[in-house]
Amino acid sequence: MKKKLLLIVLVLLVSMTIMFAAYPKNVILLIGDGMGINQVLLSQYLEGETLAMTKAPYLGAIQTYSADSNVTDSAAAGTALSTGFKTNNGMIGILPDGTVIKNIAEYAAEDGVKTGVIATSRVTHATPASFYAHVMSRYEANKIAEHLVESPLTVAMGGGWRHFIPEDGKREDGRDLLKEAEEKGFDVVQKKEDLMAYKPDENSRLLGLFAYSHLTAATEREEAGQPLLPEMTSKALEVLSAGNSPFFLMVEGSQIDWEGHGNDVFGMWKETVEFDNTVKVALEFAEKNPDTLIIVTSDHETGGLGLSSGGYTMDIPMIRKYSKTADWFTSEYSLDNIEELQKGVKEHFGVELTQDEIDYIKAEAEKSSYGFGNGLGRVLSNKAQIGWTTFDHTAASVPVFAFGPGAERFTGLYDNTDLPRKIAELTRYSMSAPISTVPME
Repeated sequence: MKKKLLLIVLVLLVSMTIMFAAYPKNVILLIGDGMGINQVLLSQYLEGETLAMTKAPYLGAIQTYSADSNVTDSAAAGTALSTGFKTNNGMIGILPDGTVIKNIAEYAAEDGVKTGVIATSRVTHATPASFYAHVMSRYEANKIAEHLVESPLTVAMGGGWRHFIPEDGKREDGRDLLKEAEEKGFDVVQKKEDLMAYKPDENSRLLGLFAYSHLTAATEREEAGQPLLPEMTSKALEVLSAGNSPFFLMVEGSQIDWEGHGNDVFGMWKETVEFDNTVKVALEFAEKNPDTLIIVTSDHETGGLGLSSGGYTMDIPMIRKYSKTADWFTSEYSLDNIEELQKGVKEHFGVELTQDEIDYIKAEAEKSSYGFGNGLGRVLSNKAQIGWTTFDHTAASVPVFAFGPGAERFTGLYDNTDLPRKIAELTRYSMSAPISTVPME
């Protein structure tokens, strides 16, 4: 009888262990904006080693179309990834009919879970905003900033302090949202050294804004005195895990997308590596906290990156010799002085521009409001036999890499709206219940 009783108790304990192990306590969702599978693979080739994200035990892929287009923008994609619903391009946290829809971070906060968002763009940009804001247009940045301050977020970090202050900023209503944030319990930091020295306790709330607009590109950010994405993530994990509370954290590597828009193979590589270094920070946290689910994905692919433009080859050694982004180059050189421009290209990229290539760069500059960076980026990619199909987003599916308890749920090909629902089911956030909605004002 005693043996039978002991066996029953053992079975119950094992069953309970398995049951609770399947439900993560913490969730870290990492979004590489514009990052398709080819961006990941090319970065691996250039690094000469396997990226941390590709070591995931479970791999899936998601479709990214929006409610009104086969090719999504970041607002609609961010809304799908945060709410589980499709909306039109440009809309954040609102359905096409104008209905406000809660996001997974809001549901988590209602359940007593700490929440955070981090980006290398303005923190009011489309993807991070999708986890706390509700606006008809992604360009309502001042209103988005208000939503952040009024939100239940525990942590928010990125750039864009211009939308939080009236003097020297973009606000015309006189509101000082940094002061209002402090009144709501946020500790506000605007310098890297203050962030690194910050010591949280279990009641801490942190708002870090480190640039007037977007943060500087990863390749120049340390020189600009701004924190890198892995540093912001590490500090956010300190804040969120203080007191051993459960948490939900969204981290965006925002500028992979911008380098894709510019067809800049060097910039894309460096932004993807910074993002992967952030994945490493998450994995290191999960080693000590195995009840942490880590999802790595993208909102959409940008640029239509092709691994070879022909000839069954890519010139990886050539790209490794590039030392600057095309955006940096356009800030230092001008099409008004072609001789100096050619010297600069030789110095920073190790290649010679032909007259046809110069003519192409000039022609692209006339089409673009961003200067001659797009044309230069594509020329430098072509020289290394790397192809791009567009300077915009594409409808390509994007990868999902999953680690930790419940990671096996993220395999296969599915819609981007399924991803937050899978997270909600695993964490048992109230989002798995019927979605509540309220009309727009």
